[in-house]
Amino acid sequence: MAEHTSSSITIEAAPADVMDVIADFARYPDWTGEVKEAEVLQTDDQGRAEQVRLVMDAGAIKDDQVLGYTWTGDHEVSWTLVKSQMLRSLDGSYLLKPAGAGATEVTYQLTVDVKIPMLGMIKRKAEKVIIDRALAGLKKRVESAPK
Repeated sequence: MAEHTSSSITIEAAPADVMDVIADFARYPDWTGEVKEAEVLQTDDQGRAEQVRLVMDAGAIKDDQVLGYTWTGDHEVSWTLVKSQMLRSLDGSYLLKPAGAGATEVTYQLTVDVKIPMLGMIKRKAEKVIIDRALAGLKKRVESAPK
């Protein structure tokens, strides 16, 4: 099994409010530095995204990719790569846990395999940067949203 990278952050908002931001793909370019375009291609019977096309620009890696999403209840979403120009595989998830009065612990897990050769240590560092930026952006977006 491939190694993964994960990190957690506490956000001062209820899990439902955090998940609302995670599920709002059209707004990703507003709060994630790497996502330049996001388009929901397919939804499930509850209106949640099942396939999303993302145009990414993460400096050295620019990609046009499609991810497939699986929603587990109201507190977890995971995704896997459907197609990409630069990546061989990409698997990730957000897991939300209530963390006291009005707070949520968000754990982001990510495994990326690029088509170009890259040392494992460098790949893990890149994953960590992606995760940390995403969690910081998510926290800022959720906590600055009008209540």
